[in-house]
Amino acid sequence: MKKAFALLILVLAACSSAQLVDTWKNPDIVIFDAYKVLIVGMTPNEEAREKFETKMKRQFSKRNIEAVRSIDLFDVEFTNTARTEEELDEVEQVLLDRDFDAILFTKVMGSESKQSFRQRMADLDSYYGKFSDDYLTHQDIYFDDTYYDQYMIYHAETSLYCICVGKERELIWRGVIDITDPIDMTKTIDDYIKLVVLAMGEQDVIFREEGLGESTSR
Repeated sequence: MKKAFALLILVLAACSSAQLVDTWKNPDIVIFDAYKVLIVGMTPNEEAREKFETKMKRQFSKRNIEAVRSIDLFDVEFTNTARTEEELDEVEQVLLDRDFDAILFTKVMGSESKQSFRQRMADLDSYYGKFSDDYLTHQDIYFDDTYYDQYMIYHAETSLYCICVGKERELIWRGVIDITDPIDMTKTIDDYIKLVVLAMGEQDVIFREEGLGESTSR
């Protein structure tokens, strides 16, 4: 079954605008389930953000998992200006108080060349930080209108963070996806979400096959 699932990912990537480049899963986690997830799409394009978060929320709803879009939780001013680590710690505490147990954080990035992209991938291999570190590093995406101007090829990264009590907001899973044809926004978002869902499911992270074991998120 696992081989068939992996083959499906390859087939989808071959005929879509999104291709899986790399994944990483916390070696201490075998299976991870979540019950209430915050979906964060980081992009200055409000239409794309709304479409992505709405479509991703539907994937959780299909599996009876409660999900909340960041556009329904963060006000416009929050994403239009830079935030401090202390402010993000406050956000995480609010999420804990409201019984969230995971954040699915997606950001769109770019690379000037294959060589610089390979270097960024090497840097990613050594990164296992918190959601707040990730957000602080890339928050310019929200309010810098020129962020993508220099890029011809786009790369997106989706990271799943556990915000469960006692787990220190740890990184559970990360996937890097190459967007080769971002002209059609709706198709690109659909392809991206399908690939993320399949890739996470193949590694028993939230979107997994039923009956494989107990949850590790609580």
